[in-house]
Amino acid sequence: MTNLLLASTENTDNQNRQYTPLNDPEIAGVVAHINEEHLDELLGFLSAFTSLSTAELDLVDAQITDIYAEGIAIQTRSKNSETQQTDAQNNSIHDQTFFIAFATSISQLDDLQGQYILLKQRADKKLGKKTIKLTKQVFDVQNSYRVSKNMLRLELSMPSLNSDTPLNNTAQLSNAKGATSSTSVPTNEAGYAYLFDLEHNAMTNALMNDSTDDNKGDKHKSDDSEKENIRLARPHCYYTLRKAWQADDGVRAWVDVFLHGDTPGGNWAVALQAGETVVTKREFPEKVDHLRDGQAVLIVDETSIPTAARLLELWNNPTPPLVICVTQDAGDQSYFDTVKMRSGLNCDTENSSNNYFTVLPIVTNQPNSGAELATLIDSKLVDYLTNNPLEIDKVWGALEANTAKALRPLLKDRLELSRTDVVVKVYWRHD
Repeated sequence: MTNLLLASTENTDNQNRQYTPLNDPEIAGVVAHINEEHLDELLGFLSAFTSLSTAELDLVDAQITDIYAEGIAIQTRSKNSETQQTDAQNNSIHDQTFFIAFATSISQLDDLQGQYILLKQRADKKLGKKTIKLTKQVFDVQNSYRVSKNMLRLELSMPSLNSDTPLNNTAQLSNAKGATSSTSVPTNEAGYAYLFDLEHNAMTNALMNDSTDDNKGDKHKSDDSEKENIRLARPHCYYTLRKAWQADDGVRAWVDVFLHGDTPGGNWAVALQAGETVVTKREFPEKVDHLRDGQAVLIVDETSIPTAARLLELWNNPTPPLVICVTQDAGDQSYFDTVKMRSGLNCDTENSSNNYFTVLPIVTNQPNSGAELATLIDSKLVDYLTNNPLEIDKVWGALEANTAKALRPLLKDRLELSRTDVVVKVYWRHD
């Protein structure tokens, strides 16, 4: 159930006393993260669970002001001073606070993620959008090899059928009797991400070592306390589904992992052997619908190159994009050399006259993080647009957290675009 708290922010404290505050010092950080990274989701909550119209929501931004045991409070704010003057005459939109209730009350901050995901699933379903899914998938490892200097490709397969959570564009497989079922591996999605369970492989390897030790009679085999030490500092990592397709023996997929030093994800990927299984626990589609028209620029580093590559292969826009590709090593710029863009003018023809895109390379020779990189990207884009006049209408990017945070306002002001047209995601955080 969704309740309107107030028509304005006056007397908010009195109204909010009916909800139970969560006393956790990390709440402020969580609120800041959601407000910075998930505006589209907050607007989606307001669209799905309140009476605000699409026209009204187009005039406002939204931010979480409080998180309670029972739900979240979302405040609407005018997008700019011009809108604020309009709202001053019509107070029905500006500075309202809405309460969005959880399906189940939470008692601690650790429970927030589950309830937030449920809210998103309910909102997306009501709005007819693709959404995050809490499903387990098991893939078999077929092979691994480098596709650029520091990018490792995992070739995976899923021979068994899983029809519990089909997608509209999933691969279709036939059983021995000719009946078809859908796997839950999307073959026509750009930027579909999986949360891989790194601990699954660590625990599997430990059990295999135990079995080998038993056969050898090794008295030094792992005990329970040693197995507990297997718990990884980072037990899960998100990786984009680079590509998936139907083969005669099931579904095949590529997952490309950037190898950069001693990292949990990189170490996990390098250690995988053919015949092992990998497990995913969560999956969600990337937000790229705004790229269907207009002149777009894609801004990527090594972690998001695979997403952009699949997006280009499935490009559904008659205008080819500009791709800004930031890599630490020049040897990884070759990743796009074999990527062919599907033309939005003729989606049935792979080799059309519009089957091209422009890559603007940036090689930094250092880890790609921080506000300085945002300034460099902005500067390189300005130089390019000076010599190659383009009217940029849409932006999609995915970078390190501090870079993304600094780059969004630079691009928004530089290109005079709305926040919803400048989508710069956080794909990783520099520790």
